[in-house]
Amino acid sequence: MVGCAVLGLGAGALLSGGGDDEKKSGEPENVSASAPAEEKPSPSPSVDPVREQAVALDKLLADSNNSRAAVIRSVANIQKCESLDEAASDLRDAAKQRNDLVRRLGEIQVDKLPEHQRLTAALTKAWKASAEADNRYATWADQTKGKRACRDGQARSTGQHAAGNRASGEATKAKNEAAPLWNSIATEYGLTKHTPTQL
Repeated sequence: MVGCAVLGLGAGALLSGGGDDEKKSGEPENVSASAPAEEKPSPSPSVDPVREQAVALDKLLADSNNSRAAVIRSVANIQKCESLDEAASDLRDAAKQRNDLVRRLGEIQVDKLPEHQRLTAALTKAWKASAEADNRYATWADQTKGKRACRDGQARSTGQHAAGNRASGEATKAKNEAAPLWNSIATEYGLTKHTPTQL
């Protein structure tokens, strides 16, 4: 039994030694075998997370000016006591759009953008104030349909009209703050710049 064990160890040593010899004689082959691992394609460059967030906000801002023309036209018609029902409807639609912008802003990630807190706060304030102004002017249009609400083709000013003007002023102030903050980001990443009135 002992003899068999010794023979077994000897055979194992020979086999083991043979493996080492083969490795030594095949060293060049081993080098070439490792080459494919070194030739693996390098990973693709990581996406810039700041640019991704900037692009997402750029898409949102592209919709921010959609109702501006309708609002200007509607307020002008109210002042002239014209197309009051249409004006009120268009203004309420504009208010819904502003509130939708606020909702969408809350759904996108902007935490990596420069001064993102100031920017989002200014945009939120601007859009909420614009929505309030639109709703106030819409109520003014409803009031203007009443008796003695118009005089010589001009709508009388009411508390709703005055409140709309105040909210519009707040919106303008917030837009003036938001525009330069966004435009610095837009310049950095080649995106669309906006004037305050386009927000």
